[in-house]
Formats: sequence, C-alpha cells, structure tokens
Amino acid sequence: MIVVVTGASGLLGRAVAVLLRDAGHEVRTLQRSPSTIDGVHDVRGSVTERDVVEAAVAGADGVVHLAAKVSLAGDRDDFWRVNVGGTRTLLDAAERAGVRRVVQVSSPSVAHTGSSLAGVGAEPADPDHARGDYARTKAEGELLALARNSGSLSVVAVRPHLVWGPGDTQLIARIVDRARRGTLPLLNDGTALIDTTYIDNAASGIVAAFESAEQVAGRRYVITNGEPRPVAELMAGICAAAGVPAPRFSIPAGLATVAGSAIEHLWSIRPGRDEPPMTRFLAEQLSTSHWFDQRDTRRELRWTPSVSIDEGLRYLAAHESGHSVPTAVPS
Repeated sequence: MIVVVTGASGLLGRAVAVLLRDAGHEVRTLQRSPSTIDGVHDVRGSVTERDVVEAAVAGADGVVHLAAKVSLAGDRDDFWRVNVGGTRTLLDAAERAGVRRVVQVSSPSVAHTGSSLAGVGAEPADPDHARGDYARTKAEGELLALARNSGSLSVVAVRPHLVWGPGDTQLIARIVDRARRGTLPLLNDGTALIDTTYIDNAASGIVAAFESAEQVAGRRYVITNGEPRPVAELMAGICAAAGVPAPRFSIPAGLATVAGSAIEHLWSIRPGRDEPPMTRFLAEQLSTSHWFDQRDTRRELRWTPSVSIDEGLRYLAAHESGHSVPTAVPS
C-alpha cells in the first residue's frame, strides 16, 4: 500500500514509518522538518495546510496520523488549530482522495478526568472533562476521526501510553535533566501505579492496528507494555540507566496541584523556554494510578509487546553509555 505517516520526525512517528517501510509498503511522511528516513518520500509542511495535506494523501491507501502539538503548556488556540483543525483537514483530504484506512494516534489522557484509571480499557474520550488543552484537543480529534468511520473508510484510534526509549528527547530527556539538577520530585512518595510503553512496542502496536483496520474499524485501543509499576520504581530505573540520582524528595499531591496552577498562570503571562516544572495535569498524572486492561488490544490486534520494561531499561543504559542498542525498529 501507499501509506502516509504524519509526524514522522518524532521518535514514535519515525519508528512507525520504518516498520511500515520494512513491511513492504510505500511510505510518505508529512511533517515540517525532514524525517531523515531512507526509502521514504518526505512531504514538508503542516497538517493545517490544506494544499500540503492534499498533495501528501493523493493516491494513498492509508494514513497513520501522529502529528500533534504536544506540550504541558502553550497557547490554547495552537492546540486547537493543530490537534483538531489539522485532524479535520487530514480527514477531509483522505476522504476526497479515496483513502481506505486511517489510524488516529491518540492518548489515554483523553479519558482521564482526574481520578485513577485502574485496570480499565479504552474508555470513551471526554473532551469536556479531560485535563488540559492537550488532552481536550486530542479527545476532540479522536472523536472527529472515529465519526468518519464508514463502509469505505476504516478508522481505528490507538492510545499508546507514556512512550519511552533510547533517543527520546521528551519524557526521558526531561526526567534525566531534572534528576541531574536535583529538581525531580515524587508526589505522594511515588506510589501511584502506572503503565508505560517501550518505543518498539508502541510502534509495532500502531502498525498492527493499521494492518487490522478493516477488521476492527470504529474501535479504540490503549497500547502499553502491560507491566504497571509504581512511579518511584520507574523513575529510579530510568535514572539508574542514565547514571543520574533518583528523586530524593517527595511532596504532597495537593501541594503540587496548587503549585502547578500558579505556575500555569505565570507561564500564560511570561512563558519559559522549556516545559513548566509543574502543572495541574502533570500533578494528576504523577499522583493517580493509570494502568490498563490489555486483553482486547492484544486479542483483536493480534499483537503482543516484544520488549519488556527491564529489557528496555537495559537498552536505555546501553544507549546512554554510547553502545549500540538491539531494536525491533531499525533505522
């Protein structure tokens, strides 16, 4: 097939594009910067640009949509323009071009309304109660995509949770940087139980959804390693792999939430150069459990993770030490 992957300059988008290429598909990528992937055709631009999007999907059979504005803070209109408007532009173009299948890459945060998610499946997206502009707009985007499911267009929504691995400049890099500076706290002693997803598993799960799209059209799935662990244990493992000290202090979640609210207000007036150190959304994510029942995901997508958390941490340590890393996702 001819498959368009949006957001392929990111860690996960790149891994998905590589797997699709290696499966024999003709891959086009759509993003603002070069994907730097051998054997694919780059279309440079944004999902908000109609002409660019139409050029990317012309003659395509399928789309995997990963491009999004991902941040803990920022201009509300930017989130809506990219995560909702860009998704609508892409879906409109895909329908006009006769695309047969779309995988909408979403987030479990679309169904997180502040309380713990313990052993649940892919609960309905709830843009009215999701926390923060990122989660709200991703929820709207997922609902938009699933509403386009029809006899001629198979749409599946997948929600990989807390994707990490070697080369990650988002989650891993920020944890390591703050741990090195001694500014990485635990909330409520880091006892909340959470699922995460190693990069190879997230990519292969998304590709499995693409390959199964016609059989599971209209469905939504959370993708994780299926190995929930306490936040403190995960943080300690990542820090050990990177050779930095694990978090040494804890603060009450309520205090972090109040501080996050104040920081968000300050950031709206005078944004910092990086992500804010705390937000209400981040406080909730670090202090409430969120782990998921993976039985439907594995059975219906005919998929299982190939890399355990412990293996992933060993690969992360090897990468941080400058050694080569075994991977199911070649470059």
